[in-house]
Amino acid sequence: MDDLSRRGFLQSAAAVAAAGVLTPSVSSASTNRSASLSGPVVVSSANGLRATEKAASMIRDGADTLDAVIAGVNIVEEDPEDNSVGYGGLPNEDGVVELDSCVMHGPTCRAGAVAALRNIKTPSSVAKIVMERTDHVMIVGEGALRFARAHGFEEVNLLTDKARKIWLKWKEKHSDRDDWIPPEVPDDDTQSSALVDLPFSYGTINCCAVSPAGDLSGVTTTSGLSFKIPGRVGDSPIIGAGLYVDNTVGAAGSTGRGEAVIRTCGSHTVIEGMRHGLSPVEACLSALRRIVKTTTEKRLHRKDGRPKFDVKFYAVARDGRHGAAAIWSGAEYAVYSDGQNRLEPCAYLYEKPEEKE
Repeated sequence: MDDLSRRGFLQSAAAVAAAGVLTPSVSSASTNRSASLSGPVVVSSANGLRATEKAASMIRDGADTLDAVIAGVNIVEEDPEDNSVGYGGLPNEDGVVELDSCVMHGPTCRAGAVAALRNIKTPSSVAKIVMERTDHVMIVGEGALRFARAHGFEEVNLLTDKARKIWLKWKEKHSDRDDWIPPEVPDDDTQSSALVDLPFSYGTINCCAVSPAGDLSGVTTTSGLSFKIPGRVGDSPIIGAGLYVDNTVGAAGSTGRGEAVIRTCGSHTVIEGMRHGLSPVEACLSALRRIVKTTTEKRLHRKDGRPKFDVKFYAVARDGRHGAAAIWSGAEYAVYSDGQNRLEPCAYLYEKPEEKE
């Protein structure tokens, strides 16, 4: 390590200690793992336990890491009960589901992405075709749909009845200056009452993997911000923001407020931290601190000056070390390593307050 890299690493490590960052001990332990890999390591957001298990199984059987992580997230994309991605994802403000995804293949340094894609359950699979069958990296909107049709993807109505009811409740309740009127709710109807104040939500799954040979790949896929302005695109389909893979270093991805991740090139920032000696956990925390520092809009601040939103980063190094971190405490991530598939706690910057502001 040259003097500049060593100095940067020491300064970053000192900053972690000075900031009093709270890091679960399990994540700290993961930074000291052996550099030899006896099996695949796969990390994902907390909704990705099925994805990590599927991807790890495929890699053990000899599959390419990109094929494996895409097959993993396909499970969630096709699940109508998951409102965060794919079929069943929450729609935009017009009630239309628009999906975003990107993929990156470490061994070849290639990438593909789609954004604002309608009527296709598995945007991650379309993103892979963009990578393999075009000279482009990203195709969006109507062009992405035509491209998917040309390659045999079946069109379906992505708005499930469950997602439609959630959108309709939001439509009826979010303003008293239009003509949308909700039905009368009995006082004892707790299920309907719980939907009265629907928050905006960021629904995404990220999944990254490293094979025993040290080859990496990653995918991020989402239905985006619920009730968004039609055509809005977050970080998930943007290489360097919602996903970045460097086969000599590691792979990283994100979930949460996409606008904050885009402005800081979040996943690329995580990988660069790892390149300069930070562990996956430390690199994730460093990228989160940059987001906090660059969030200057008062409307995005709590009364104490901290962000009103959350962002989570997930990372796996080429040697199998892994970790994840969030702005706020309480988050988990999915990981398959050492032959076990499980949830582990994310490191975090701030303790989540108990009181509702």
